[in-house]
Amino acid sequence: MKVKAIFFDIDGTLVSFKTHAIPQSALDAIHRIREKGVKVFIATGRPMPFIRNLKGLEYDGIMSVNGASCITADGKVICHRPVPKADIERVIADAEVHPMPIAFTSNDKAIVCNMEAAMDRFKEVFTLLDIPLPKPTPIAEALNMDVMQMVAFFDKDEEPRIMKEVMKECDANRWHPYFADCIAKGTNKATGIDEICNYYGIDISETMAFGDGGNDIAMLKHAGIGVAMGNASDEVKACADMVTDSVDEDGVEKALGKL
Repeated sequence: MKVKAIFFDIDGTLVSFKTHAIPQSALDAIHRIREKGVKVFIATGRPMPFIRNLKGLEYDGIMSVNGASCITADGKVICHRPVPKADIERVIADAEVHPMPIAFTSNDKAIVCNMEAAMDRFKEVFTLLDIPLPKPTPIAEALNMDVMQMVAFFDKDEEPRIMKEVMKECDANRWHPYFADCIAKGTNKATGIDEICNYYGIDISETMAFGDGGNDIAMLKHAGIGVAMGNASDEVKACADMVTDSVDEDGVEKALGKL
């Protein structure tokens, strides 16, 4: 099979949670495959303001916020699916009774609201991602943004009420127990792959995808070859065509070597 495009998740796939950097082995392997004409795309749940850990990486475009935004390396917008304003209004209204800790992100800024309701969790997650914690902002400010994603800190047992009554026009993607990435309904990393493949004229059978989290499952199932990292959960590994070693054990290089 001829692979023409490869999609990489960031956290736990390209970037180590231990070093907050991409292993040199992965950088070198990706350089080699791009020299052979294979296109490389980032496929992350992170919003653009939080993508700050790709130093040294060569790539052709970024699919951010789990497929809601797809942009080429030279700035061409392929896909733009913001969160409906009605959902943002419902979140703000619901916060008067249930002050849910939440971050609203656009392609150029991020604000965090109601941090005091889960300060320890906020600090833990932002430290894990190696991102400075923004200053708290009044939640009404979200109405002035082109929101691409709501990073909502609610537990799994709270999810049915929130998604049914508040975020009615969104889907929740979860790769961490503390929060869910909430984006426009019907959007995920698989739909993002389709947007990019349609733009470049690439068949889905000619794609490969690497991931480690629950928000990667749709992408791993959809790509021609889905590769789960060794540090992925059993649920993620079960959805992949192959399993490589962990990010800290040069898993990307080892899998790409089989091409």
